[in-house]
Amino acid sequence: MKISHRIAAALLGMGLVAGAAQAQGVDHRHHDQQRRIDHGLRNGSLTPREARHVERQQHSIDRQEARMRYRNGGHMNGYQRAMLQHREDRASRHIYRAKHNGRHW
Repeated sequence: MKISHRIAAALLGMGLVAGAAQAQGVDHRHHDQQRRIDHGLRNGSLTPREARHVERQQHSIDRQEARMRYRNGGHMNGYQRAMLQHREDRASRHIYRAKHNGRHW
């Protein structure tokens, strides 16, 4: 009986750690993309208009994440995380394309 409680506690702990790691991944990715936008502005590879566009997209993703967490008591399920990851993927492509489109400020 004690072993099954230990196994259950270990599995529960792993689930909590995985959830925290995924949440940290979303935050880390957003921070990294904001750093890329700032770098593009500083070195001139992003025009101010392009920067506004991709920053607006990042802000929209932030608002969507906040709504999801608010509606679910501070948590997100796998589907919601996947949806945010998809939006972050698209935003990352937009940042790349804006930085490499040959327009300089």
